[in-house]
Amino acid sequence: MIGISIAGFDPSGGAGILADIKTFTSLGIYGTSVITALTAQNPKKFFSTYPTVIEYIEEQFDSIVDEYDINYGKTGMLYSDEVIKLVHKKLKSNHIKYVVDPVMIASSGGKLSENSISKTLKNSLIKDSILITPNVHEAEILSGISIKNINDEIEASNILNEYSDVLITGGHLNGNSILNLDGKIKVLKEDLIKTNNVHGSGCSLSAAITSYLIKGEELSVAINKANKFVRIAIENGCYQTLGFQNISKFTR
Repeated sequence: MIGISIAGFDPSGGAGILADIKTFTSLGIYGTSVITALTAQNPKKFFSTYPTVIEYIEEQFDSIVDEYDINYGKTGMLYSDEVIKLVHKKLKSNHIKYVVDPVMIASSGGKLSENSISKTLKNSLIKDSILITPNVHEAEILSGISIKNINDEIEASNILNEYSDVLITGGHLNGNSILNLDGKIKVLKEDLIKTNNVHGSGCSLSAAITSYLIKGEELSVAINKANKFVRIAIENGCYQTLGFQNISKFTR
């Protein structure tokens, strides 16, 4: 079972490609990756972004599909309109189903993408995706509305559901996530865990959903299992200590 992550590189290991690969591995998926940009960051501070040239992104992708038969993948930080369009074309032409984590701002506060990408994301990559998993801030950018409460979150989910099924993660809204599948809304309420150990949790969530889809789970089941996986990871400090080696025994 093989998956692909198309995203940025976080040298601290907490987010981006490294978080995705750790998640894939923990759930029994062989992870491949295309690096769209390098970042200098750690869980507390963002320094800079250095985008990968478009030709090299394409070559990375081609080298992977030349060898591996991949049915599912996920996207993270794509940085620019040009990259989004290329990734969309490559995923479609290779018949890869995918989850979109529309990463725009690092959890430490740094900007990870150009300002113009929201429209391009919606009109190309997102409209052909299985699911998008924005956090509240990303959902605000994509929907164009301010999200202050659950009703706002539901409204944003309805706007985004015109493009794709959507899970708006609620870590920035008292743990209230909104799942909107085919216009059917479900509030997923989780008690917030008092911890600073959440750097990369959004990356891991989308990677875990992708992993369970690769394993043959229905989307709603994949989402529920992925939420459990990430919660256990946060509770056990797996984002800043030993990685994901022992999580799988809790998520079977």
